[in-house]
Amino acid sequence: MDTAIAPCGCPATLHVPLLSGGQAARQARQATARLLSQEADACPREVADDLALIVSELVGNAVLHADGPYALTLSLERGRAGVAVSDGTADLSGSHRDAQRTEPGGRGLKIVRALGADLFVSPCGRGKQVIAVLTW
Repeated sequence: MDTAIAPCGCPATLHVPLLSGGQAARQARQATARLLSQEADACPREVADDLALIVSELVGNAVLHADGPYALTLSLERGRAGVAVSDGTADLSGSHRDAQRTEPGGRGLKIVRALGADLFVSPCGRGKQVIAVLTW
């Protein structure tokens, strides 16, 4: 695993290539927890909990609805965090691959927005990035 944390001032930045499948969200949560513990003074505990949930939702959505490779980039500074989850699917339409109306789910991005994050989608290489920015 090529995890990098750059603690050289503000913002502290983490970049993690993620495993495929169900392990990706756990891996992303663990990497996020490491960064948040190293930069505990930059982020209040209740915001850190929200940020961990945002990371989990975005990575889960990528794994469920897009092809790999997947990666997480997290930047953290006092008062603001940026989360970028990249995947290998270039489709920016928001339609979910193989999604059925009868399946549970479909609330991930609503949860991210309800936590106060601004959301953006941007083309990136052969795929896209879903970006969430959270301020407090």
